[in-house]
Amino acid sequence: QRNDARERARRLWPRHSLLMIRALAQSDKDAWLRLWDAYCVFYKQDVPDDVTAATWSRLMDAGSGLRGFAAVDDAGEVVGFVTYFPHIKTWSANDICYLEDLYVDQTVRGGGHGRALIEAVVDAARTEGWCGVYWHTDSGNETARGLYNKLTPVSDKVRYEIEIKDG
Repeated sequence: QRNDARERARRLWPRHSLLMIRALAQSDKDAWLRLWDAYCVFYKQDVPDDVTAATWSRLMDAGSGLRGFAAVDDAGEVVGFVTYFPHIKTWSANDICYLEDLYVDQTVRGGGHGRALIEAVVDAARTEGWCGVYWHTDSGNETARGLYNKLTPVSDKVRYEIEIKDG
């Protein structure tokens, strides 16, 4: 799946610096933290350090269910990431995958990195036999929605949220 995504990215965006999409690795921690911090700033979220540490720990724990890919440029630098996890879907015998976080460094946006990261998750879903991939974004995130609208029609589902403090 990793090589498929890399080859697709090279075909679609040959002039851009995307070298590969691969699973996040322990050695990516500093780069992931830099991107994670920028992602949190973008969404105006003050994520406590212990939650960030727990998220990274879950990404590195194969048994946690949380998975991630890195977009790595030709210099070996991680320039984007995606996190996702499969879960049970009651209307299918197969799991479905929630793509939770997607972020690409603003200096390389528009180069196909976000699309390649999403396609890597979709490739993983196909390989694993999951019945689909879904995600949410802010309604005002026009840049991201421009990409998403090229990949799939917007769903007619409405999301409701009840926040549980300290939960």
